[in-house]
Amino acid sequence: MKDEKKATRQSYGEALVELGKANKDVVVFDADVAGATKTELFAKEFPNRFFDVGIAEANMISTAAGLATCGKIPFVSTFAVFAAGRGYDQIRASVCYPNINVKICATHSGVTVGEDGATHQMLEDLSMMRTLPNMTVISASDDVQTKFMVNEIAKIKGPVYLRLARLKTNIIYEENQKFEIGKAFTFGEGTDGTVFATGVTVAEALKAQEILGKNGINIRVVDMHTIKPIDRETIIKSAQETKKLVSIEDHNIIGGLGSAIAEVLTEEYPVKLKRLGIKDKFGMSGNAEELMKYYHITAEDIINEF
Repeated sequence: MKDEKKATRQSYGEALVELGKANKDVVVFDADVAGATKTELFAKEFPNRFFDVGIAEANMISTAAGLATCGKIPFVSTFAVFAAGRGYDQIRASVCYPNINVKICATHSGVTVGEDGATHQMLEDLSMMRTLPNMTVISASDDVQTKFMVNEIAKIKGPVYLRLARLKTNIIYEENQKFEIGKAFTFGEGTDGTVFATGVTVAEALKAQEILGKNGINIRVVDMHTIKPIDRETIIKSAQETKKLVSIEDHNIIGGLGSAIAEVLTEEYPVKLKRLGIKDKFGMSGNAEELMKYYHITAEDIINEF
């Protein structure tokens, strides 16, 4: 893991430009927050393929669905609280039910939105999106992974929800690292425990892995970048090979990554899973790093489990 940090929303904007150059069918929608979601980069490069609908998220989803039926590949962007929240009805009825090719790329997710406060800190979106039939759900952890996923989801025929963050996090992967949607990425083969992480918490898990290793406790870290379809094989393998299982997420522990893992374990290999995340509460205004400490989703909190 590198010391260099970058927000996945920035990586998303940069990746869109490159994708737009390679694929003329790609169009981008935003809801009056292009500067924050970084879709402004695409708008400057391809003004005729960019549509800012204003503060009208539901209309944005429906309009994107319409263009998708004409062969375009719409990437729809706004903050997660507006994408999954205000747009849920349209995502359900106009995108997922008819299985329409729309990519919903939501930035500013979790408590790491920080000072914007509880109303803007979306802690339920993974739960909402993974319950929708036909929806693929991805939570990107760094610059390299985000850019890979932006290109990869353009190839998928059907709805995708890509979760991105405002907070700058460590660049984890080497350039040109390849991933597979639905297949988790594992760091190490330690047998003392497994930490399942996603999004901004992957860097925290890797920090914990390094510190624990110096103290003779060897864990493996599993980057669960795909929440749906979940990597059942890696979950079961980790449960069989390690002594303790922990999940960590910048999301409500109800319905998110921890719940998805627990569902697999209950059916396939019943063992205890400790879920770290937001414990059925709303967020609050504050510095992102301080909020992560307050809600116990840091490397230190992982270490305390061992």
